[in-house]
Amino acid sequence: MVETRYSWEAGVELEEHTRCKHKILREYFARYLAVRCALPQQTKFRLAIVEAFAGGGRYKCGSPGSPLIFIEGLRAAVEGFNITRNAQGMAPLDIECFLIFNDEEPGTIAILKSNVEPILAAARTEVQKLHLQAVYFEKPFEALYPEIKALLERGRYQNVLFNLDQYGHSDVQRSTLADISASFASAEIFHTFAISALLAFLSRTNSVLLIKQLGFLGITQTDLSPLQGLMSKQEWLGAAERLVFDYFHGCAQFVNPFSINNPDGWRYWLIHFANNYRARQEYNNVLHHNNSMQAHFGRSGLNMLSFDPSTEGALYLFDVSGRGNAKQQLLEDIPRVVTDFGDAIQVGQFYGSIYNMTPAHMDDIHTAMIENGDLEIITEGGGLRRKPNTIRSDDTLRMKQQRTLFPIFLKPEKKR
Repeated sequence: MVETRYSWEAGVELEEHTRCKHKILREYFARYLAVRCALPQQTKFRLAIVEAFAGGGRYKCGSPGSPLIFIEGLRAAVEGFNITRNAQGMAPLDIECFLIFNDEEPGTIAILKSNVEPILAAARTEVQKLHLQAVYFEKPFEALYPEIKALLERGRYQNVLFNLDQYGHSDVQRSTLADISASFASAEIFHTFAISALLAFLSRTNSVLLIKQLGFLGITQTDLSPLQGLMSKQEWLGAAERLVFDYFHGCAQFVNPFSINNPDGWRYWLIHFANNYRARQEYNNVLHHNNSMQAHFGRSGLNMLSFDPSTEGALYLFDVSGRGNAKQQLLEDIPRVVTDFGDAIQVGQFYGSIYNMTPAHMDDIHTAMIENGDLEIITEGGGLRRKPNTIRSDDTLRMKQQRTLFPIFLKPEKKR
């Protein structure tokens, strides 16, 4: 994604930040399908995928773009699921997917069709139980969105994925993101943009708030645009991440505000929006599997933005070192969350309360639950969990009656 439009007729180079984004997208989509199609009794799954800025489908080097990544992911999932189901004596699974491809740039959709249609035709004939339908548009996304929404509603699609890989910032309105999240029972959005475009927009519409957010960096009203020298500083990443989260946080229940990692300057953001903690849980896990591809500056425990970016915080690259620091913070943070509710909370409710504000891996959260001497996890039947990998969402997380030092109230969390 760049701020100048691509020319797919001339061929488009695959930039490194786009390569990182595609790897995360491919792996998350595989996990998305695995989680959503896990019920043994399930024999059909329906979803719709909206590629709002689809591009031409293939880069100059031959690498697939996101439209082909989604189709390849669907094909691999159906084949893999049904091999496993057959071996286990289970009924086969059908996946029905409605693909909406749009790109307003003249000539781009024709190129996309030439790359997509042969793959669609092969999938339809070679892969049993995969049912694909594709439609194409050449309109600005905001003008097209009401038509897309109507198509999805007529088709009664509730599982929808929007990939909004726009060129700058203004091609997708915040109100549209919120409407997508509110309109479908299970909606998820990938939203890509350049931070410089967002800053330019905010400097025109809310410069007072922008200066307040970035003031500690020495930025004034007159120098909002020349930020190139600051974009490689960790403090800049912390300020920008908080600004991005504040701007988008009302668009869905769970907003993942992490930048695509670039040591030469954090310029591109890939935000994931979802309304279910399970989606954010899986997304965090994928980021840890692809450590150093996205970056966070701040706390690595349960309150990732509760810090002063001018004096504290650390770079978190979802790697081994970062996870070690996260575990130490989690040992303190988890009991604090439980006591905010009283002395006990269902694990699923606990997940819902924390996942909007943590970059932590699910395994690290579970390990901290088990290792904290002031906590215990009780099963529905009244038993005691002793291993992190056995924790379930219907378990109860509670404070022990006999506690250790219990430093929760001696070290209060800083307020934003």
